[in-house]
Parts: sequence; C-alpha cells; structure tokens
Amino acid sequence: MPELTSILSLAAIGAIAGFINIMAGGGSALTMPALIFLGLDAATANGTNRIAILLQSIVAVITFKKGKYSQFKLSIKMAFMTLPGGIIGAWAAVTISQELFKILLGLVMIGVVASMLIPRKSTTFESPKTNPQWTIYIAMLAIGFYGGFMQAGVGFFLMAAMHYILRITLVRINMHKVFIVLLYTIPALSIFIYFGNVDFSLGIALAIGNATGGWLAVRLQIRKGDKIIRHVLIAAILIMAAKLLGIF
Repeated sequence: MPELTSILSLAAIGAIAGFINIMAGGGSALTMPALIFLGLDAATANGTNRIAILLQSIVAVITFKKGKYSQFKLSIKMAFMTLPGGIIGAWAAVTISQELFKILLGLVMIGVVASMLIPRKSTTFESPKTNPQWTIYIAMLAIGFYGGFMQAGVGFFLMAAMHYILRITLVRINMHKVFIVLLYTIPALSIFIYFGNVDFSLGIALAIGNATGGWLAVRLQIRKGDKIIRHVLIAAILIMAAKLLGIF
C-alpha cells in the first residue's frame, strides 16, 4: 500500500496533468515519470496512467455536455476510427521488451516537444466540414495506435489533426478530443489489466487528481474560449522543454 505522502503527491501531480491534458496535451509526460519514480516499471506506469486518463475523460465529457458543448455524432464517428489502432497499440505496448519501451518513451517525449515548437498558423473556423476528408480516417487510425501504445502527447496529435483537417475551433477540438480518448482508453486499459500492468492504488489516486484538473480545464475553456487554451499550450511547451533539458 503506497504511503499517504505518495498518494497526495500523485493526486496533486494528477491535477496539474489533467488540466494540461484537457487544455492541450502532454500531461502524461508528468504522470509517467512520477509513477516510475514511485517504483513502477515503465509498462505498469503506462497501464496505471490509463485509469487516470479514463476518469479524467469521463468527467470532461460530462462537463462539456453540461456546458452545452457536445456533438456526439461526429465525436463517436472519429472515436471509432481510433479503436482498431488503440487496441493494437496497447497490445504492442505490453508485449515489447521493457528496454525497448523505455527507449521509445524517451524518443517520443523529445518528439512531442519538437512538434509543439513548430510554428502554426491559427484559424478561427466555427464548424467542421460536413464531410471530413479521407485523411482524417488515416490520421485517427494512426493516432489511435499511438494513444494505445504510449498516450503521452496524444492530445497534441489529435488537436493538430482536427485543427488542420476539419478546421474547427480549439474549444470544439477539445470537446471531441476527450470523447475520442475516452472510447479508445476503455479497450486499451482492459488489455493492460489483463497483462497485469496496472497498479490500482496509485491509479485511483492519480485518477482523482486528473479528474479534478480536467473538470477545471473544461470550465475555464467554456468561459474563456480559445485564448486560455493557447496560453496553456505555451506553458505546456515550456514545462516539457525544461524537463527534457534537465532544468528541473
């Protein structure tokens, strides 16, 4: 049984990560190292993190709905595009060697930061295209695989795909994003549980924090709109870059 200080610290980290995840992405870059620091191997940290992602996503979807932000028909359509990739990705994550997974995790963290630093032209489109381009199907399948395999930074890829292919505003992107992540996380978490790669005590503590941070993030987005999301994106870039550079 984890110590109380570990549980409280993990919940606090989870709150920050949940806020970042819902606003932008990359919160798992905080929670994964925290779980490993508490003694979990990389594969179990990866699986345990999914409990927090699941609860965080449930809370976010409900909060968006209460704030009159929902478009379930399109959310469900895109979410089902990610399912095959999510299942295959999670299966791959629990079957590869620990050494290879650690190397891939490190490379992905660097790649996530690099992708965040690429300048992008902002747009203010209010509604999605009626018929999504065929590229969205390929993008969602690939993102589903990555999300099932790694999760860390998947929010950035989802935001980029929807922003540039469907051309919708950031708040609505996040509205769809949380539903997509919720759906593919269910089979992904089931696979990690089946292979014994989940620590429920730490996972529940982390989930409480993530859900709290996620709830706050949705409330702020509904009130402040795209502007607050852009600010958090910048903050997320700085935090991840500083961490990878060993500044803290």
